Amino acid sequence: MIIETFDDTTQKILKDLEKTQRDFWNISRVTAEFMYNLIVDANIKNIIEVGTSNGYSGIWLGKALKKTGGKLTTIEFYDKRIILAKENFEKCGVLDIIEIKQGDGATVLEYLPKDFKVDFAFVDANKRQYVDFFRLIDPHLIVGGYIACDNVISHAPKVQTFLEAIDNNPNYENVVLPLPAGLSLGKKIR
Repeated sequence: MIIETFDDTTQKILKDLEKTQRDFWNISRVTAEFMYNLIVDANIKNIIEVGTSNGYSGIWLGKALKKTGGKLTTIEFYDKRIILAKENFEKCGVLDIIEIKQGDGATVLEYLPKDFKVDFAFVDANKRQYVDFFRLIDPHLIVGGYIACDNVISHAPKVQTFLEAIDNNPNYENVVLPLPAGLSLGKKIR
């Protein structure tokens, strides 16, 4: 198991955060492990995350990026969650490679510099905005990069417009993985 390769502090924090999964809408451990392995195996360097929450997924992304030499930009609206995430990132030794941007996800994405490029995007925020997030992330996602969106099975009606948009976009190949809550994984092919 991946977590066993993490230091004791990180293992404890992740296990503690898993106890509050429902309160903070965190991804499952299985989904976290999947993304960790994908990031490391694909040697991904630049990630944007929409929906920081308490930092659970950001810790996993950050630990993977520590192996690849990359950087995470994460977006969160709520002050209290940013403070909590920052504390967790620091305790787990990943704060130095994470930039937290505060604000509405769509607004922050809209105002990213044109030259801001990522090879992986993770979306776990307002489900009805997934289609907007997708359209705003697309210009920043490199060819060969991935966009992963959580809760596409558990919140299927709310993400339907997003799934239709990515499935009908000729620049993407998309699959819905039957991980807990469902993970859409789209690869930009052109």
